[in-house]
Amino acid sequence: MILTTTPTIEGHPVRHYLGVVTSETIIGANVLKDFMAGIRDLVGGRSNAYEQVLREAKDAALQELTSRAQTLGANAIVGIDFDYETVGSSGSMLMVTCSGTAVVI
Repeated sequence: MILTTTPTIEGHPVRHYLGVVTSETIIGANVLKDFMAGIRDLVGGRSNAYEQVLREAKDAALQELTSRAQTLGANAIVGIDFDYETVGSSGSMLMVTCSGTAVVI
């Protein structure tokens, strides 16, 4: 499965557009990660713990997107777009949504 954020794949004309596919992943960041991120916020620097959680959520969303496209008979997804949000009463949950167009090339 070819995944791309571009609307086309160079050298591979789209033969069939199968429709829009979407996926959503919500993942919790635990208390320890919140605590460490708070310290990073005070002293500066990157939060490796949160970055890892975001990567896990993005990878899960892409895997689900791929699965949905394969169900339609696609062998590629073009125009993939990601969105990141915090959800939950205290914003402790991270949500990654992605969408794209399932195609046959």
